[in-house]
Amino acid sequence: MTALPKILVAPTGARRGKSDHPALPVTIEEIIETCRACASAGAGGVHAHIRADDGSHSLDLERYRTLVARLEENFPGWFVQVTSEAAGRYDAAEQRTLIRSLKPKAVTAAIRELVPDAAAEPDAKVLYHWARDNDVTIQHICFDLKDMERLIGFIRDGTIPGSSHQVQLVLGSYDGSKVSRPEDIEPFIEPMLALGQTQNFDWMLCAFGREETDCLLRTLELGGKARIGFENSLWNRDGSVARDNAERVEELVSLARASGLKV
Repeated sequence: MTALPKILVAPTGARRGKSDHPALPVTIEEIIETCRACASAGAGGVHAHIRADDGSHSLDLERYRTLVARLEENFPGWFVQVTSEAAGRYDAAEQRTLIRSLKPKAVTAAIRELVPDAAAEPDAKVLYHWARDNDVTIQHICFDLKDMERLIGFIRDGTIPGSSHQVQLVLGSYDGSKVSRPEDIEPFIEPMLALGQTQNFDWMLCAFGREETDCLLRTLELGGKARIGFENSLWNRDGSVARDNAERVEELVSLARASGLKV
């Protein structure tokens, strides 16, 4: 399992488009150029989404293969992670098919999407074990403590194998109904810390909205890693709209170093 980088850029996401920000990358060429700027700014890898010709979220296998190949060609050694996000367009079976067919080195999968209910648990278990056996690292996304409790349960009962796990914590929401707050991070990670003697967690956090920067700085202070970019927030710490994804990375790197944090 390749460790997550300290800072991972999420430049696109599944929902925002050019109408939200003209510098949001949608095409493969735009994503490549954005990654180039973000790598120079201090990002250690990318959390990549792809879009269909009309700009909508896609899990198209061939587009993903093309994007991953281009990223690996242009940024050798950089951490490249893809998403299996459903985003209301795909079901768990389609997500599993993508992961098996693409066989990426790293992929995110939300607990609540890949395992929406008890009936989905057997198929999810097969996939999780297949991924372990085929060197496909799944980063488990948890949106709240309920997701975290289910993740811990799946680790305890063997649905998710192994003793090392990558986790993505999410604070806030797209619609702003949930506010991202740094003080919510420690209660979120407590269930993982409780398993610290027998399980190793490589965890990362992303945060929606204007509070993204402060939440990510607190994450780094607590020993976690930061996912930053236009997927989750368009705003700098002072509330201004960022010029592009690279500016978000630059700000976080600068503030972290000023605080004595290694990034």
